[in-house]
Amino acid sequence: MSSNGITVGQIVAENYSTATVFESFGIDFCCKGNLSLEQACSKKGIDIDKVRKALDQSIGSSKEDHVDVSNWPLDLIVDYIEKKHHRYVEERIPILLQYLDKLCKVHGNSHPELFDIYGLFHKSAGELISHMKKEEFILFPYVRKMMKALREGVNPTEPRFGTVENPISAMMHEHEAEGNRFEKIAALSKGYTPPVDACNTFKASYALLEEFQKDLHRHIHLENNILFPAAIKMEQEIAEQMAH
Repeated sequence: MSSNGITVGQIVAENYSTATVFESFGIDFCCKGNLSLEQACSKKGIDIDKVRKALDQSIGSSKEDHVDVSNWPLDLIVDYIEKKHHRYVEERIPILLQYLDKLCKVHGNSHPELFDIYGLFHKSAGELISHMKKEEFILFPYVRKMMKALREGVNPTEPRFGTVENPISAMMHEHEAEGNRFEKIAALSKGYTPPVDACNTFKASYALLEEFQKDLHRHIHLENNILFPAAIKMEQEIAEQMAH
């Protein structure tokens, strides 16, 4: 990206996904957000080209069009979910927990709703990590086994959970719980609208929370509406194939 004297604070204000880039380089975009990118990098002794490259990647990924995976093979869909959505959640959680904890300490007295938002997100973070591990170690490997079995015309080893519908039912129940939790966060934050006295960290936190919710909605949509129904159908097809 071309900075041309634009301040670090302005870069974050235009695209809040860049906040995590500055955080990773130890550049203060909040209290020292009035420095230009050149000044901030010079002060920290950081290679500005490395920062620019990371900013370009961050801005590019935040503007990435949604990929249509509906016609993809299921093993490719689970790979995509793991690499795109699971990795996103794992990367964003520690950053958001750090930001929200800071907000509670600095602004909690004047904005008590921050404590509830932090509590809800903290709970969601723990549940999502557990949820994703169950998918990665139980459900997704079986989807891959079914794909392999279907291609090779063999019967996959029967899973310990009986039918694929059992873990899918549990995953959908957990999806609903997280959706409800984020509805509460959205309501408490007035639709992720920072207050008039908000600093850059406050604005970035709300913007990243909103981005997190949007990614979660996309993530759940891919599983509930595309992957899960197709996995159930595939299991039935394999059973019919083996019956003949």
